[in-house]
Amino acid sequence: MTGAVTVAGMCGIIGYVGHTESTRPLSVVMEALSRLQYRGYDSAGVVVVNQSGLHHVKKAGKLAALEAELAARPLPAASSAVGHTRWATHGGPTDANAHPHLSPDGAVAVVHNGIIENHDLLRQELLNAGAVFSSQTDTEVAAHLLARAYHQTGDLPDAMCLVAQRLEGAFTLLAVATGQPHLVVGARRTSPLVVGLGEGENFLGSDVAAFVAQTNRALELGQDQVVTITPDSVSVTDFAGQPVEAKHFTVDWDASAAVKGGFATFMEKEIHDQPDAVRDTLLGRTGPQGHLKLDELRVSESLLRSIDKIIVVACGTAAYAGHVAKYAIEHWCRIPTEVELAHEFRYRDAIVTEKTLIVAISQSGETMDTIQAVRHAREQGAKVIAVVNTMGSTIARESDAALYTHAGPEVAVASTKAFLAQITATYLLGLYLAQLRGTMFADEVRAVLSELDQTPAKIQTVIESEDGIKALASAMKETKSVLFLGRHVGFPVAMEGALKLKELAYIHAEGFAAGELKHGPIALIDQGQPVFVVVPSPRGRDALHDKILSNIEEVRARGAVTLVVAEEGDIAVTEFAERVLWVPQTPTLLAPLVAVVPLQIFACALASAKGLDVDQPRNLAKSVTVE
Repeated sequence: MTGAVTVAGMCGIIGYVGHTESTRPLSVVMEALSRLQYRGYDSAGVVVVNQSGLHHVKKAGKLAALEAELAARPLPAASSAVGHTRWATHGGPTDANAHPHLSPDGAVAVVHNGIIENHDLLRQELLNAGAVFSSQTDTEVAAHLLARAYHQTGDLPDAMCLVAQRLEGAFTLLAVATGQPHLVVGARRTSPLVVGLGEGENFLGSDVAAFVAQTNRALELGQDQVVTITPDSVSVTDFAGQPVEAKHFTVDWDASAAVKGGFATFMEKEIHDQPDAVRDTLLGRTGPQGHLKLDELRVSESLLRSIDKIIVVACGTAAYAGHVAKYAIEHWCRIPTEVELAHEFRYRDAIVTEKTLIVAISQSGETMDTIQAVRHAREQGAKVIAVVNTMGSTIARESDAALYTHAGPEVAVASTKAFLAQITATYLLGLYLAQLRGTMFADEVRAVLSELDQTPAKIQTVIESEDGIKALASAMKETKSVLFLGRHVGFPVAMEGALKLKELAYIHAEGFAAGELKHGPIALIDQGQPVFVVVPSPRGRDALHDKILSNIEEVRARGAVTLVVAEEGDIAVTEFAERVLWVPQTPTLLAPLVAVVPLQIFACALASAKGLDVDQPRNLAKSVTVE
């Protein structure tokens, strides 16, 4: 494929315009939504446009619910259509919150991917002007503003430019309007949007999966741009309305691969999604003065100031995210922090009081062991904050507050992007508590947030080096056992690297704290034994770097093949390693966000080289809903 295609994001969107009124617009949109379900499956909706106006149907639930509603309430022939499949952010997955959102007068319909950060301010402005809202979404604000601008200008593209200039955050908007049935307008800031070029018809989509069954010719849109498609033309401007040039590219994979964004597996796609997963989880967390704000945390500040212990409860990969959180929270907040496997927590009579804060981590929010741990903790009087990826999930509902990750749907059973989003969310929680309790100065919090803002680009750098990691994995496909070593935050990274190999490649893999090596595990080292070593930054905590170099020497002396994950510029490691997997320089506490990525790529590639099912490993389920 030539040209860059962004495939990450939360909701799926599709727009179509053609010459004549027919059933084709609706059929194209519905087919596209079936391929975009991996981007969101909380609700779905469509709107079609003909000479008589806008006609829409939307429904909570998976796409089948919308299909059933359309069978009961067929839409008329039309010349254009827009569709949306939702992964809820603002407002739960209900019929009212489903997209499209129409202005009260029915003149304009909008679908949206992303987050409008200043929606509260804009909503209040509209309420003061007499507007009435019918949903809890940030998107409806855009529908109201766009209708007002459309009535003012009489032209939907001009109206979109005016509205886009007022919105803050990351967003893609698609809109249609009465009076302009042969036209669909889109706006893009950060959130993805691409154009599909047809013959006598054109398309817009959150990624090329939306239209690849119809055309392989596409346009790549830049940041802060508005695009207008008609049956025979595509025009692109900046938000000020000035024309800009869009870049052409050709898609060289077909519709059968579209749902995976052109990747061979969902897991590979989700590894590539990780820069956006981290970026989206960070989005909108800073107030006007650069102060960290976590609006979802409905726990009183006085209570958070009074807590004297934190217990993280989770299972599997989520528990390793909790181990990373422990290092950061204790360092930033000076609060004793424990990490408990959820299935052990409720049976071991843990000491929990009203001053204990429980942090429950789960991608799905439906992990039964963690649900039971949450219930047990609340029975003991503790407050619970959920870190989950699914709005409206059981753990989110039964906790006192929820801090949502914004990784988007994760389809592969073995977690990748949700893991990085969980780590990111717990960093935000730790910084928020430190800010609240005064254990960090405001400028110190801002400095860490600035470093966090730089991590998506660093993760992307690691992903771009994947060819060498894949070649290494292919050469090791007959390997029967791999060990992983780490110190400090590198220890949970080592455990997660080992878990990925167990899950995907079905081989023996263990992660150890490197200092524990000489207390027993070194007996496993034999001639040719592969050992991954996660090396801390030489700029980090005193003596850690030198100590792990000594650990590498210990295993090399006994015949191990050392594969080292190290910071760029750490020349000292080269003499100790058979192979170095370089990652960008990153502050020690934030390093897991980049250090784990080569281990994910390696595990995925090794399993693929062995001919195994990467997305659905044997014996595993995505969400463990039984104890």
